[in-house]
Amino acid sequence: MKRFRPLRLTAQIRDQYADVPQITPDTFIYPYFVMEGEGKKEEISTMEGIYRFTIDELLADIEDLLSLGINKVLLFGVVDQEEKDERGSAGYKPDNIISKAVVAIKAKFPNVIVITDICLCEYTSHGHCGLLCNCDVDNDSTLPLLAEMAYQHAKAGADFVAPSAMMDGQIEALRQRLDAEGLTSTKILAYSAKYASAYYGPFRDAAGSAPSFGDRKTYQMDFRTMDQGIDEIEADIEEGADWIMVKPALAYLDIVYRAHQKFPKYPMVTYQVSGEYSMLKNGAKQGFFDEKRIFFESLVAMKRAGADYIISYYAKEFYK
Repeated sequence: MKRFRPLRLTAQIRDQYADVPQITPDTFIYPYFVMEGEGKKEEISTMEGIYRFTIDELLADIEDLLSLGINKVLLFGVVDQEEKDERGSAGYKPDNIISKAVVAIKAKFPNVIVITDICLCEYTSHGHCGLLCNCDVDNDSTLPLLAEMAYQHAKAGADFVAPSAMMDGQIEALRQRLDAEGLTSTKILAYSAKYASAYYGPFRDAAGSAPSFGDRKTYQMDFRTMDQGIDEIEADIEEGADWIMVKPALAYLDIVYRAHQKFPKYPMVTYQVSGEYSMLKNGAKQGFFDEKRIFFESLVAMKRAGADYIISYYAKEFYK
């Protein structure tokens, strides 16, 4: 008989043998929803403790974030319905909400690492992630618009652009446009393995991005597949991605682990998405489990699988 219990006798011994003893603030990327206006902070009904911010309120919240040691943010734009059109033009016009937020953040907090979401779904009248053709998203005609959005954000000072539309060739399209404009230092965080998941529900309320018809299964990945995610990541690396991502997190840790093993030189990001956050948050509120413990366990699982960075709505609360 081999004895393992001596490895667990006390908290100090357990800490000594822990492969992930703690999660440091530099692990986290904190997502923000940004809207037009001034002096507004609106709580999202499906995500307790998460808000939409106008830029002035966003800056105040980032100051709080920095006091916790977290210095990386991911920005999503939120616009009124009347601003949306079939081409999502509000997302890539020169004075788009995200570019204005980037300029403001960099002016006040130049050392904050700013990552911007690159997708049309928050800005299209139909809620899909690209241009429509015969009631489906047309891949190739969408690419120049994603590239234009990335250019506008990079020109404003974004450190990373993060295309989440799941269009084939989107990394190459962004890299070519950025390089042609002399923005070679702007990095690309690729939503490489993004699955068509039911866990995204609360986000669509937060960003106002629910599709008006159908679903996104023709462009986001089928969650029943095992190897496609690895192939998608490899293709994104070949096209010029700097960091790679698997989304969602907990139900896809097998993909995180395999990608980390196969592509160890590329920083691995995973996204604890809105449904995961709300599920754990509401479960704790109902008394099913201790909130701090359940979030810590879930985040450690992501690190254990190989995540270098975690996008999480719980990052601020984790250190409070």
